[in-house]
Formats: sequence, C-alpha cells, structure tokens
Amino acid sequence: MKILLKNLFCRLCFGAIALLISLNLLTCNALALQVSDIPDLAEIKTLTDQTWVIDDSDVLSNSTKSAIISKTEKLAELTGIEVHVVAIRRIDFGQPSSEFTAELFDKWFPSDAEKSNQILLFMATEDHRTAIQTGAKVKEVLPDSIANSIADETMLYPARKANYNQAVNEGIGRLETVLKGNPDPGAPLLAVEETETSNYATKEETEASSSNVVVIILLILATLLPMATYYWLQSQP
Repeated sequence: MKILLKNLFCRLCFGAIALLISLNLLTCNALALQVSDIPDLAEIKTLTDQTWVIDDSDVLSNSTKSAIISKTEKLAELTGIEVHVVAIRRIDFGQPSSEFTAELFDKWFPSDAEKSNQILLFMATEDHRTAIQTGAKVKEVLPDSIANSIADETMLYPARKANYNQAVNEGIGRLETVLKGNPDPGAPLLAVEETETSNYATKEETEASSSNVVVIILLILATLLPMATYYWLQSQP
C-alpha cells in the first residue's frame, strides 16, 4: 500500500509540474503579439486616421504622439520618406525583435517598390527591445550602420530604463537630422558609455532573460517537489 501511495503521489507531482509548464507556455503565447495579429496599414488608417505612430503598448504620451505625427508628416513632405513608429507590449521571447520587425515590414509593404521609401521603428516595451527596418531608397541617405545605431543605442538605452517617450523622441530626432541631410549627431554619450562599460545585458541576452528565469524556477520546482513528496511518504508509518 505504501508503494502504491508513493507512485500515486509522484505521478501527481510530476503531473502538476507538467501542467505548470503548459500553463506558463500558454500564458506567454497569449501575451505575445504575432505579426498576423497586427492589421494592415490601410485598416489602421481607417481606425485611427494616421499610420505614423501606432502605440498598442499605451506607454507613449499624447505630446509624444503629436510630436511624432508632426515630424513624420513634415519629413514625408520634404523627403518622400515615410517613418512609422510601432510600440507594442511584447513579442514571443524566442523571436528576435529584428526578425519581427522585418516580418511586419514585409506584411505592410509586400513589394520592393512599396518598401523603398519606408522606415519602420519598432519597440516592444515589456521586453525592452528595439529594432529598425528601412527600404532601399532610404539606405542611400541612412546607412544601415546609422539606422542600427539609432535602434540599438539611441532608443535601446532609455527603453531599458522604461523611458519609452525619451527613446522614441530621441530616435526620431536623430533620424530627422540625418534624413534632412545634416551630419549624424551620433548616439548619446550615455548610450555609448553604457555599451562600453555597463553591466546591462546585451540585446540578445535581454530577449532571452525572461524565458531563462521561468525555466530556472520550473526546474527548481521540478526538483524540490518530488523530493519533498518522497521524504514525506518515507516518514509515514
């Protein structure tokens, strides 16, 4: 009888761990936004009357949104280049933000001609991740080295500190300067120092950190619960 109870409790314990893992995965997937969840630009424009800033994360202030809309409209008139800023809460922790942004870029602008004069600035706020995607014509005035620096330094440093309005305003400000033909002011000094000397995780480490924490907790539970159950059963008469 004692052996049967041991087997039963062990199965229940491992079953609970399996259920916990499944629930965690379901929760993560439910919270993470997929590219397929995001409407086409035409639909967004119908709903919001503009496509310059799409803040699904609801972290950008009204003043920031107004400033972005004003600057991007003027840039489009002056240069023919359209800038779209997208802020969402989170994406799948296994997907790099650059990949998500590229997929969204392809969805919104399927052909090379449609992509040519477009810029997509992306930010996942809960994950503190940033990325940028640019079309071929844009690259003539905004090299990839500067574009990536805008996303990975100018925007990422304040985004890591949850200063999302600062991240977007400074990213758009630097972008505006370069697109107007002025010299690139470069990344903010603090961002450069942070890259060189700080203990902050790299962009790739940031993307994986949340999943690592969950895995560690589940492994600890998976180890301790069966042991506790076993010793409790051993102590029973």
